[in-house]
Amino acid sequence: MDKDGNKGAAEFLPDRLDLDSLRHAAAGCEGCGLYRNATQTVFGEGPKEARFMLVGEVPGDQEDRQGHPFVGPAGRLLDKGLEEAGIERDDVYVTNAVKHFSFTLRGKRRIHQKPTAAEITACHPWLDAELSVVRPEVIVVLGATAARSLLGREFRVTRQRGEPVPLGDALAVATVHPSAVLRAPDRDLAYKGFLADLRVAATLA
Repeated sequence: MDKDGNKGAAEFLPDRLDLDSLRHAAAGCEGCGLYRNATQTVFGEGPKEARFMLVGEVPGDQEDRQGHPFVGPAGRLLDKGLEEAGIERDDVYVTNAVKHFSFTLRGKRRIHQKPTAAEITACHPWLDAELSVVRPEVIVVLGATAARSLLGREFRVTRQRGEPVPLGDALAVATVHPSAVLRAPDRDLAYKGFLADLRVAATLA
């Protein structure tokens, strides 16, 4: 248990590592405090032998309610980018670095909040397990939280996006999270950069 009271996800991992058993076990994870207010665990989805793994930051409001990753506006923009980059959606496993929605209440609205470093660390065993089962060729790292989880605290998406980086037996390419594209003052320009990074990833598989 860390100084913030997070015991970590490792003790919740199942003995047998496959996607079904991982998903079932993750539903009961209490490795950090985010589970207390989230509706449910939002685990990764996609084929076991996907060539691409896309790792986002944390489930959003719609993902938390529906129990599936990337089903909100950012997910729709991601689907558009994948199609334009020539990456088949059926060849992609999507997940998040943190599996529970992190938010603060503003009136009745639940406002996304960036997870803490301790929460990212506590949840990392799930992501490690997903990587070991899926064994993707290419990992697309979406945003700073995912980059911290996979590429370390010194990695900066703003400086190193679109550059292939060895990560285990795979190659990783970092880019902004699609929600950042939706928030950008010049959305067309932001999307153009996002798409360019996805096209780099597409060439690596």
